[in-house]
Amino acid sequence: MQRISDWLNRNSLYIALLAAWIAMCGSLYFSEVAGYIPCTLCWYQRILMYPLTAILLVGLLRRDRHLPYYVLPLSLFGLCISTYHYLLEKTDIFAGSTACRQGVSCTTQWINWFGFVTIPFLALIAFLIISIMSIIALV
Repeated sequence: MQRISDWLNRNSLYIALLAAWIAMCGSLYFSEVAGYIPCTLCWYQRILMYPLTAILLVGLLRRDRHLPYYVLPLSLFGLCISTYHYLLEKTDIFAGSTACRQGVSCTTQWINWFGFVTIPFLALIAFLIISIMSIIALV
């Protein structure tokens, strides 16, 4: 168990970088290749995810020991937005929401794998991984 803990301590921010890159490439694939038009909340999630890839990469290259402090606020805020977006899609909790009154509806489910995996869910998982790995790096 100690070996796993040591490995995670050394590599947590690399895992966060990998999650951010996969999320960024996935969102670009969905919009540019598959042709899915992002809604307003998807754009907010992108605004938070895309800089994380650069911040993590530069911070790791510079060996910045304060990197988790830069990453954590963006990832936690992105986690909140993607959780809200997912709940908006899958539940009636926010039925009166005005988040996406123009353009593509925020409740449009471009994908629905296994009945629960949607694009906001994928973003939620990515932000969650990045947040957990940043917390591990802090501790």
